[in-house]
Amino acid sequence: MKTWEIYAIRHATNETRTRGVNFISDPDPTAPLTLDFFCWVLKSDDDVIVVDTGIDPAKGERNGHIQVMSPPDGWAALGIDPEQVSTVVLTHAHYDHLGYLDALPNATFYMQAEEMAYVTGPWMEKPCFRHAYWPDEIARLVHLLYDGRLHLHGREFDVADGISAHWVGGHCAGQEILRIRTKRGWVVLASDALHYYEEYQRGIPFTVAFNISDMIAAHDRIRDLADSDDHILPAHDPRLLDLYPAVSPDMAGRILRLDLRPEVAS
Repeated sequence: MKTWEIYAIRHATNETRTRGVNFISDPDPTAPLTLDFFCWVLKSDDDVIVVDTGIDPAKGERNGHIQVMSPPDGWAALGIDPEQVSTVVLTHAHYDHLGYLDALPNATFYMQAEEMAYVTGPWMEKPCFRHAYWPDEIARLVHLLYDGRLHLHGREFDVADGISAHWVGGHCAGQEILRIRTKRGWVVLASDALHYYEEYQRGIPFTVAFNISDMIAAHDRIRDLADSDDHILPAHDPRLLDLYPAVSPDMAGRILRLDLRPEVAS
C-alpha cells in the first residue's frame, strides 16, 4: 500500500477568541484561546492531493481571522503547480475551507453528498446553521457540479490508495475525516471533527455544531481509525506548531510536516 506525507499550511489565525466562544459551557469562558486555520497537502512521490483550500482573506477578516499565508503561496513553497493538481478533497463546505477553489483550475473536487444536500436544503433557512457558509461559494460548488468537476460521494469513499474518507457529521451535516497511510502508520486527519485536541481528550463539543451527539460520537470513530492518539490531527489547534516541525526554517509557523512522529505526546 502507498504511503503519504502530510503537510499543513497555516493560512490564518485568530488570537482574539476566548474559550467561551470555542467550547460549549466552558468553566473559564473569558480565558483566551487562539484559533489557527490549516489546510493540507498529501504527497506520495509525484502524486499530490490537496485537502481543503483555506479562507478568502476578506471574508476571514470580517470575523477577526488574519491571513498568515495564502494557500497558493503554500502550494508554491511545496513545489506544487496548481494547474497540475487533479484531486481536491473538501472535508466540508464552511467558508474557511473553500476560499481558493478557482486557484485549482483543472482539479476534480470530492465532497460528501450529505454536505451538498445540507448547504442547499431547508436547514439553511436557519441563521445558526448557515452562518459559516457563504452563498457565493455554495453557488460555485453548484457550478462545479454542473461542470462535472465536483464528485459527491457516499459516507465511505476511497480517495486513493492509502487514503479513505469517512463521514462523521456533527460539526455540519456532511463533515468527513480522512484516514491516511503514512510510514509511521494510520493517521487520521480529523478536519473540523476536532478543532482542538482538548475536545476528544475531555469529550466536549466545539460551539459550532449541527448535531452534538454526532460530534461526540465522532471522537470514537476517529480513535477507531487512527493507530493511536498520537496519530490524530485536529484542524485548528495551535499546539500543532509545538508538536510538529516546519518544513524548513523559513516556513516556521506557516507550513508543518504532520506525518512525522510528534515531538511531545499529544
